Amino acid sequence: MAREVWRDSADNEAASAVFHFVQQLIDRYRDNRPVMPLVVLQAADADVPAAVDARVEQIVRQIHHANQLRRVPLKLLDGRGGTPYEAALDMVRTLTEKPWETRSSSQFKPFAFPRSRLLGAIEQATAAVVREPDRGGSPEERDERILERLSTLRWRVGRHGPRNWLGAFRESVRPETFLGAVVIAVLGVLLGEIGWVPTALVAVGAVLGLAVVRLVTTSAPPLLWLRRASRWFATTSSLAAASTGYPSDGWSRFSPSGSWRVIRVRAAVVAGRVADAAAGDEQSRQFHLELRVQALLEDLRNNYRPHALDWRRGKRTVPPVVFLPTACQSNGGIQLINAINNVRSRRSEVDPLLLLASLPAAEILRHTPPLPADPLPTHTGAARARYDDWISHLSIGQSPTAAATLAWVLRLPLSTEQLTHEHAHAQLVTERVRRTWVWWVMSRTTLACLLVGALLATFLVSGELAGRYCHGPLTDVNTDSVKLAGPGGGAKECIGVSTTTRVRFAAGNDLSLDGSGKGVTFDRIERAVEGENAAIVPGDDYVTVIYAGPFTATSPEGTRKALEELTGVYLYQHHTNKLDFSVKLKVLTANGGQDMLQQIPAVKKIIEVAAEDPSVVGVVGLGRDTTDSPQATGLLQEAGLPVVDTTNSGGYLAKGYSNYFGIAATDEEQADAMALVARQVAGKSAHPRALVLSRRLGNNDKDRYTVEQRKVGGAMLKKAGFKLSALAEYSLGRRNSADLDKPVQKICEADPAPDALYFAGRVEDVNNLMGRLAQGCAGKPITVFTGDDLTKARFADSTDLAEDVTLYHTALAPMGRGRADGFYPEAHRTLEGLLPEGRTLPRLPAAKAYQDGMFASGQSVISYSATAALYDAASHGDTMNSAAETWANLYAVNLRSMPTGTVTFRGFIPYEAQAGHGLDVVEITYPDGRIHSRVICGRPAGADKLTPAGCPVG
Repeated sequence: MAREVWRDSADNEAASAVFHFVQQLIDRYRDNRPVMPLVVLQAADADVPAAVDARVEQIVRQIHHANQLRRVPLKLLDGRGGTPYEAALDMVRTLTEKPWETRSSSQFKPFAFPRSRLLGAIEQATAAVVREPDRGGSPEERDERILERLSTLRWRVGRHGPRNWLGAFRESVRPETFLGAVVIAVLGVLLGEIGWVPTALVAVGAVLGLAVVRLVTTSAPPLLWLRRASRWFATTSSLAAASTGYPSDGWSRFSPSGSWRVIRVRAAVVAGRVADAAAGDEQSRQFHLELRVQALLEDLRNNYRPHALDWRRGKRTVPPVVFLPTACQSNGGIQLINAINNVRSRRSEVDPLLLLASLPAAEILRHTPPLPADPLPTHTGAARARYDDWISHLSIGQSPTAAATLAWVLRLPLSTEQLTHEHAHAQLVTERVRRTWVWWVMSRTTLACLLVGALLATFLVSGELAGRYCHGPLTDVNTDSVKLAGPGGGAKECIGVSTTTRVRFAAGNDLSLDGSGKGVTFDRIERAVEGENAAIVPGDDYVTVIYAGPFTATSPEGTRKALEELTGVYLYQHHTNKLDFSVKLKVLTANGGQDMLQQIPAVKKIIEVAAEDPSVVGVVGLGRDTTDSPQATGLLQEAGLPVVDTTNSGGYLAKGYSNYFGIAATDEEQADAMALVARQVAGKSAHPRALVLSRRLGNNDKDRYTVEQRKVGGAMLKKAGFKLSALAEYSLGRRNSADLDKPVQKICEADPAPDALYFAGRVEDVNNLMGRLAQGCAGKPITVFTGDDLTKARFADSTDLAEDVTLYHTALAPMGRGRADGFYPEAHRTLEGLLPEGRTLPRLPAAKAYQDGMFASGQSVISYSATAALYDAASHGDTMNSAAETWANLYAVNLRSMPTGTVTFRGFIPYEAQAGHGLDVVEITYPDGRIHSRVICGRPAGADKLTPAGCPVG
């Protein structure tokens, strides 16, 4: 329900009738926007007493007072000036230059009068020139001086806006302005994205830029001819007759020079008329007044213009109302009414202005009397002179000054009876005009709330993105890698695929290669891969291989496997791209987390990347056997991506998934090779006994490798002739270290002690095991078999080993049996090129380069071979192949000159066990207080099976 804001009694019947009529015009404007008249109240009788005549004026003032609190734009006028012309002109200026009465409580922002301000600037410039001491000259020179003064004023009235940098600063960043709100919003977003120091620098730059822009725009008229006021001034037909030298069609938004000439010519014409009006020329005064009224009405029409971006027409639902309590000839009121009527009649345009005036009973409302005709010359050329005179009169000659009635004036004659009949019982009430839903939607409050909400949402979204993705700025979020909690709820890890240089899994990791590779860090290897990718220029044919490995761990040393494997991948990438093959090799990295325990989310991201990038042909890596390995391989199979695995020895994968191709010997192959030694050890005892020592299950590390090793290890010992004791288990203590005290103590105290022990654990636990055996089993000969490849273990002479303990393990990379001697010096040169200029790597051993610590673990050699196999299949026929074609081509790969022998998948049958992988059987003893390691037998990749005769035990 609308709020009541005013209540009073009608003094007489006329007051009640006029009040309700005016209120209907105002209130109905929202629904159908009726044509607004110039309402003139006057006593019907010319000889009424002064008290009765005063009641007419009181009606106007009462209606004005009734609407003051309604949000209706109001203006009570009282003309001031020495002549009617000056008084009428003063009232027009008051409407356009001074605030309306409801400025602070209007439906919408205050009215803007750009056309009137343009004319005000011309008046100001003209007045300044007219006040100058008499400088003589022609009217053309006077007009030129006026135009020069306009340029000084920048075609504006006075100097509005900030005059200095401080003012420009305040005006530019006020929060209540749209621009200031945008600046605050942007700075808020940047604060959450780039930190406070860069944000502060951006803020300073933005403020300085805004201040400069504001100073420029308030000191000069950029794009003056495109302004709405300038367009009106250059195209209005009221000035067309007065500036025939440059007609209105000379203006164009695409022609600054032509438009500017039109504006200058018309400004000169108007300035001349204003100067003549100041000198007392009646025709110029009428021209000036009507032009000012026309600008006023055009500005009001524009303030109610439909389809404006600020929805002003929907917000302003009541018309502007002007009150003239006493309109007479002397105070310019009648002249103002006549001017408005003339402009409306001449232009036939409807504007929203409602005028309510009271006319003293003695005044006669009539048109402005026709202007006297000037005598016309009769000499030769009189026709031209008559034409020029007709042109000069045409601008105001089109007004209906000789008509019998004023078309836009609605006269309401009020009888004496109406004005004197008491009507006190009639209550007059006004209610506040409701703001429309448009105002609520497009109001400053709503925009501020939306801005605050958007800013808050931006902060929340930005924080969510930053906390969820490895590179999560709102403006450049990369969704190919996410942050996930580490094992057991540990520190977050960046899991997924690095498809941007902003995401680097090994960033800042200073772990360096062993041996001659000392100084080549993980961080540098990753950047080298990015450099190779960047060297592939648009237009090159290339395929993309994704390496998936454990890039993160609780300590840098825990990432050594990923470092060495990525080194092998990079070495082959550099080798391929350096030789300028027809198909280049691009490598993306994918992090499966600590110990590859997050490989499922990593694989899902790999699949997403491959779906977007058709150049992705397969995956290299995934070299750790966990309970997630089957699902990860299955997901890749469903996505059509082959996997060339590095060190995962799970033989079940090849049997279950046709997209799986393993480089490393399977658990079964290693057990078969180890059985050749185990039989000989068992033959030395009358009652050979053995047991399997395994990690305890249920430690939530997803360790499937332990389960597989239990199975193949126990089967191997039985097959070799050992009698198995009960399974012994150990658990992981603090910091994931193996707690072997109790299980080793039981083993050593057993009577008789076991002849052999199969260690179904991880390489990181072997040092701990050997130390415990050396302390508890001294004097008891025990043979230890391990399923894990111990070439990556760090045995030192300080490691406690018993002289009676012999350790056997397999090596998955038999580098001494390969045929790629050139690989090692080339790898050395390539890695040396990654060092800072002037630095070099130590030389490799001349005889057996593969024994250098940089290659000894075999990890880089295996990943090199895996990358070579996948690239060979992807570039078959020297063309780019799809992932599906690569998958099929892998069955035909046959790479003979590889560091571990012949890498081939020929003869492999999908869903069958894969064999023929290379391996070595290594013996480690401690007879003289020093560790001795020797390869007792083995085979290169692609060779036949081992025989008992080929693996003698000393």
